Amino acid sequence: MVSIDPQKQSERDNYKLLTGSIIPRPVAWVSTLAENGKVNAAPFSYFNIVTADPPMISVSVQRKEGVPKDTARNAMREGAFVVHIGDESSIEKLNRTAASLPPDQSEVELAGLTAIASEVVHVPGIAEAKIRLECTLERSIPLGGSQGLPGTDLLIGRVVRFHVEDAVLDHGRVLADVLQPVSRLAGSSYAKLGETFSLERPQ
Repeated sequence: MVSIDPQKQSERDNYKLLTGSIIPRPVAWVSTLAENGKVNAAPFSYFNIVTADPPMISVSVQRKEGVPKDTARNAMREGAFVVHIGDESSIEKLNRTAASLPPDQSEVELAGLTAIASEVVHVPGIAEAKIRLECTLERSIPLGGSQGLPGTDLLIGRVVRFHVEDAVLDHGRVLADVLQPVSRLAGSSYAKLGETFSLERPQ
């Protein structure tokens, strides 16, 4: 087995090991509101559950040379964002929203998506997603980086409303085979759900 000291290699090399090892990763498809009122959207795979009491999720938005990306900046300014779960039916449009656009242009418009009003927060969601989570910003934590410039903004969102398509929900449980979620691998690779199995938790 090879032993690698992350301090002795580049950030890019560490990135490749992390994104190639920690797989599959769920994709948070995040919509935010720009200063000019445009709805921005972008996918992020540094994403997970924080707690269910109250429901909170985390999205880590990597900075560029210490400068927050539009998603983090918008979420911090507006205090809200909407997270959607990417699925097979929307993956092409999801990928289009990863385009680097100026802050005053909308990835939602670029991808031909439909913005839909939220019920609790003022940030619109994406109608094409089978699941969307309206979030208020619980906390934003700058982390990592060097020379006083953080490398990422860790957004903790409190879920204030769940929206789930009827067909995906069965007595409060999400049917993964109907949702058909996509996950992120390394490089340009994604994965479908694939075969699943169950194991009983030890008593």
